Amino acid sequence: MKTLKTMMLAFALAATPALAQEAAPAAPAAAAPAAAAAATPAKPSFDYARPVATIGQPQPGSIGIQPQVTAIGQDAQWMHDAVLMPVITVISLFVLALLLWVIVRYRRVANPTPSKTSHHTVIEIIWTLVPVLILVVIAVPSIKLIAAQYSPPKADLTVKVIGHQWYWSYQYPDNGDFEVVSNILTEDQDKARGEPRLLGVDERMVVPAGKVIKIITTSDDVIHSFAVPAFWTKMDAVPGRLNETWFKVDRPGVYYGQCSELCGAKHAYMPIAVEVMEPARFAAWLKSKGGTLAGEKPTASEAIEASSAPAPAVEPTATTPATPTPGIATPATTSQAATAQN
Repeated sequence: MKTLKTMMLAFALAATPALAQEAAPAAPAAAAPAAAAAATPAKPSFDYARPVATIGQPQPGSIGIQPQVTAIGQDAQWMHDAVLMPVITVISLFVLALLLWVIVRYRRVANPTPSKTSHHTVIEIIWTLVPVLILVVIAVPSIKLIAAQYSPPKADLTVKVIGHQWYWSYQYPDNGDFEVVSNILTEDQDKARGEPRLLGVDERMVVPAGKVIKIITTSDDVIHSFAVPAFWTKMDAVPGRLNETWFKVDRPGVYYGQCSELCGAKHAYMPIAVEVMEPARFAAWLKSKGGTLAGEKPTASEAIEASSAPAPAVEPTATTPATPTPGIATPATTSQAATAQN
């Protein structure tokens, strides 16, 4: 009996290395699908549009303003190109020419005896009036532009933009009050989805084309800044404060921006991606996120959930005193008006 047990133990010890060698190659094969799945970018929850390389994003070698897709942005670009650049170019060339003329005309060899003139009435009037006239020429279109930026028309959609360290979230209070959290993609995911490097996000801010969009910005940690150059939009997101701006884009597409306030170590890694959709497609996107169009009645299941929810507790008000507790005197009810009269 002992001999049989000894033979079985020897056989088991001899077979163990062979079994281990056979099982070893299987481990990488089993791990390969998991590694491939990790390298593959997660499919977004909605079929977003692919960006166009010539619109809504920085261009290689470009030194000008991005093509503007809002009326305010087009006015601002006209002012930059037709007013500010010509004025500053003329001023710079005039000052350069005047400086060169003074260097040559009044150098020591050509003018050994300097003039002792300290005042010249005509010249002083000119160099006082000319800058004033230049400022008036600039002020007229600039004040009109600023007034348009801060006098928004009635909004068709409100989006609350919240900055975080270091990502963005977008809330839609008029459409079911849901939230979209937007994080930067990796460079490999950018390539797979056709996104520009370091500007792609997993979930975009989505708005309908041809509608007035009101943006309310805030932050939950430090100061951020919501900026989309193609919209001519830039507004700080300040903790404990609500700032407001607006835009209206008629051209569907994908438009990119970045946080424009130094907000910490990963300031450069919280991009903004806004997709402007046709209204019908925007409605489909809303439904995919569990939202509803403004003014749209909830579905039957939503109505049942709302009706079955417990009623909120009613707290006593100033006009309805709480039930007195035995043994404790209840103070007389007063109002602000009565206090003011006393």
